[in-house]
Amino acid sequence: MDMYLTIILIFMVVGIPIAFVSPTSGEIREQPFLPLFYGSIGGIIFIIFYGGYKDKKERQKLNANRKRPKK
Repeated sequence: MDMYLTIILIFMVVGIPIAFVSPTSGEIREQPFLPLFYGSIGGIIFIIFYGGYKDKKERQKLNANRKRPKK
């Protein structure tokens, strides 16, 4: 996976606990911040699928170059 995608993935993982715990007081929120939670989950899923897609396309390109007859 790309370095930039990994950094964004780390921020998404850190965002999940912030949805349930207030960063200022450290107490558990009565009403969790659900858009942040579901946004982080959706972002993680998107990054995993996009990273796999990019790797698959790169492997296909390398295999095509390897199978091409040499002159």
